[in-house]
Amino acid sequence: MSKLRVIFHVNETLKWDVALANITNLLRDVGDAGAEVLVLSNGPSVEAYADGEKMKKIEELAGRGVKFLACRNSLKNLCASGTLCLNEENLPEYIGVVPAGVTELIRRQAEGFAYIKP
Repeated sequence: MSKLRVIFHVNETLKWDVALANITNLLRDVGDAGAEVLVLSNGPSVEAYADGEKMKKIEELAGRGVKFLACRNSLKNLCASGTLCLNEENLPEYIGVVPAGVTELIRRQAEGFAYIKP
């Protein structure tokens, strides 16, 4: 069986728990080596990268090979709002930053990744 390729799109903070549970269930079903899993966060959902409880699960999944990506535009907007300032320098090394989340979603789907939006 070929490796599954999937990108989870999280753009709402309240959807993180569902997304992380979906990913955990997927890996339980196909094994860590059975899927290439990306998680793209944009909009207000990037705030999760400052949430200690969520970060425990995110770090655990990153250790299992899940790649987490944050939208640079969303990080900048969050910082400009004065609520929270996250940027590439203060994110853990296992969270990548892409210029624009929407563009990343289009590229990955064009590469054959299944799109999941919890």
